[in-house]
Amino acid sequence: MTDRKATLSVGDKSIELPVYSGTVGPDVIDVRGLVQEGVFTYDPGFVSTAACESAITYIDGAKGVLLHRGYPIDQLAEQSDYLEVCYLLLNGELPTPEENKRFHDTIKNHTMLHDQMRNFFHGFRRDAHPMAIMCGVVGALSAFYHDQMDTSDPRQREITAHRLIAKMPTIAAWCYKYSIGQPFMYPRNDLDYAENFLHMMFGVPCEDYKPSPTLAKAMDKIFLLHADHEQNASTSTVRLAGSTGANPYACIASGIAALWGPAHGGANEAVLDMLAEIGDEKNIEKFIAKAKDKDDPFRLMGFGHRVYKNFDPRAKVMRETAHEVLAELGLEDDPLLKIAQRLEKIALEDDYFVERKLYPNVDFYSGIILKAIGIPTSMFTVIFALSRTIGWFSHWNEMVSGNYRIGRPRQLYTGEEKRDYPTKK
Repeated sequence: MTDRKATLSVGDKSIELPVYSGTVGPDVIDVRGLVQEGVFTYDPGFVSTAACESAITYIDGAKGVLLHRGYPIDQLAEQSDYLEVCYLLLNGELPTPEENKRFHDTIKNHTMLHDQMRNFFHGFRRDAHPMAIMCGVVGALSAFYHDQMDTSDPRQREITAHRLIAKMPTIAAWCYKYSIGQPFMYPRNDLDYAENFLHMMFGVPCEDYKPSPTLAKAMDKIFLLHADHEQNASTSTVRLAGSTGANPYACIASGIAALWGPAHGGANEAVLDMLAEIGDEKNIEKFIAKAKDKDDPFRLMGFGHRVYKNFDPRAKVMRETAHEVLAELGLEDDPLLKIAQRLEKIALEDDYFVERKLYPNVDFYSGIILKAIGIPTSMFTVIFALSRTIGWFSHWNEMVSGNYRIGRPRQLYTGEEKRDYPTKK
């Protein structure tokens, strides 16, 4: 941070505002003093507003950079695993081998749900959307652990983090099992995090299920690459809810609700919908032409990114993983996946897409992987929420660990001025 000032002229008044510099990234102008001058800033969507100070994740969209606690996402994806990244996001540093083992063991020992939670699942309609179930179940966790929700106690926050990281795969898998009418599968402590999730998703009591190492590795990559993404809509929702002093389970449930919106967490599902709309390889050229026509409402989903104006650094990792999964399952000839592979080739070679930097993003590849594994599109956002829980909790934990104020956005009022209620005759 520096002692620099910015000057804002409003009418005949000049207002000096402090200018701060972070470790990297754009400078920010501190506008908190404007309220004393009787003016607010106007920033719909908060796209030009830094609502908090954070040391967790940094994104440079122009350069295609994503750092977690300073570590590039591609290095973490290549050398780390999801639980180690969870530890990193939560604690600020990579664990020692001993800390890493202890953390993995702790998570394994918290994967069970309270048995009364089974009754909660059965309270939902059979055809309820898995995200509706997850949102309700996660919020309900506060009813089971209400004796350890003192947000001022670091140890209680740590225990809550462990519980959420550990139980989210169980909750997610049970949402799926309930929706298809199969028995719930309990977690197994002899499996690692991703293997356990696949076991609870696809295992049945009448036979043994052995998760494929390739598929388990792919799931772990999906979890890792979606672990955090700075101050997005759902993370900001968690922070705003947390600023009221709400319990952490309610805050995470609010993040799940925000993620449920198709503009946020539904991108990989939209990719599959697009592939289904194209329907056949012979239709690709027609849909490419539609995508290039600015007057046509059709858009290629999974290409380009709101934040990344160069390339999505997560997509490179997902691309390699997608091809490994397709080869493992022998699905290179699946009609929809063949369309996806053809679109990928066009986007990487066609001048129209290259010039506009419309490269395949992480949602394009993750949608392909999840479909290949056999996960229905209704579960895509559930898996996203499972992955992002650590990011949400880390930001909530960072906020409540320091000095914070209740969030209170302002508005530009455009309604009626004061008027009197008409006198009744």
